[in-house]
Amino acid sequence: MPYVVERTPLTFAERTYLPQILGGLKTTWKHLFSPKVTLEYPEERPTIPPGYRGVPTLVKDPNGREKCVSCQLCEFVCPPKAIRITPGAIPADAPTANVEKAPQAFDIDMLRCIYCGLCQEVCPEEAIFLQNQYSLSGYSRGDLVNHKDRLYELGGTLPDLHFKWDKKRAAEQAGRAQH
Repeated sequence: MPYVVERTPLTFAERTYLPQILGGLKTTWKHLFSPKVTLEYPEERPTIPPGYRGVPTLVKDPNGREKCVSCQLCEFVCPPKAIRITPGAIPADAPTANVEKAPQAFDIDMLRCIYCGLCQEVCPEEAIFLQNQYSLSGYSRGDLVNHKDRLYELGGTLPDLHFKWDKKRAAEQAGRAQH
């Protein structure tokens, strides 16, 4: 059997909606005389709060080497499938030959990206970061697909606390010297 809830009857003021109208007018008058908060964009830029998730970019280590090793974890974890990676081989005579592979192509479709930050969290090499850039525009859909060179241009170089390639290279050279 259903449970019936009895409604209390509305008062005369509630039936005329006067309390609601006066509440709305109070808010309007308060905002009418408060100081203006309009920014003259792009001359004035808003302050970016800490933890802001902006455009995903690729970064290089302090020696200018690619940190991305084409593990494709960011591509697999991306909910809208905005990331596309084509892994490529590294030549044996390259300075980073001890790394298994590097991205031949790395594309992020900014029209699909939802700025969730999962790509940054899952990256084991700390090669992808969300930058503070928030004004991204283009004249066509193709302009909003960031390719590998554009991603490195936006990301630049970040300090690397791991120096993994330097340690591996030093260990390889020490091993060769013993033999």
